[in-house]
Amino acid sequence: MKILLMEDDVVLSDILLDFLRESWQVDYAYNTQEVYEKLENIRYDLFIFDINVAGQSGLELLKELREFNNTTPTIIITAYTDTDYLKQAFEFGACDYIKKPFDLEELNARILNAKTIFNIENNTQIEISSNLYFNASKKQILNKDKIFTISTKDSNILEYFLKNQKRAITNEELAQNLWNFDKMPSDATIRSHIRTLRELIGKDKINTIRGSGYIYE
Repeated sequence: MKILLMEDDVVLSDILLDFLRESWQVDYAYNTQEVYEKLENIRYDLFIFDINVAGQSGLELLKELREFNNTTPTIIITAYTDTDYLKQAFEFGACDYIKKPFDLEELNARILNAKTIFNIENNTQIEISSNLYFNASKKQILNKDKIFTISTKDSNILEYFLKNQKRAITNEELAQNLWNFDKMPSDATIRSHIRTLRELIGKDKINTIRGSGYIYE
């Protein structure tokens, strides 16, 4: 799960990042401008926004994102005790709200709750390149606003390459790990799958090593 944290308290942000990065992939933004810069190239599974940051507030940012049809689940953190802020957070589309000071394990529990409610673990997207993502559970490649559903075998091959990047992988290795023993593919079959993937993710991502197989870079 990929999380974007926006918090302008340097000390608190360091504590949160150290804790959260033990379990999740977490990017950091100091203010809303940095959030927008990151959203140009990266899709996140969960936002954690502080309300009171420099410039535009976390609530104003959340409201804008929802107006732009960004439905990423969002947990709001704040030092405010006024319930009006809590009401606003939910009105603007927050999925949870936590008041400072809070226990780190409480935040983690709320993250796990959001993960369960929004079924995030089954929608994890791997970034292949700018505006290009792979969702293994759904067997989909997302290119900007287009979604391509690929075969189970193509999905398995791509997932295998992503887990073994920058390492030479032979046809034999792919066959032994991704096919049943009694249904071993020919080299031509594997080449066909590689050709399909190259058409979707770019020819430069999967390179042929003559006599050795392929390497994903």
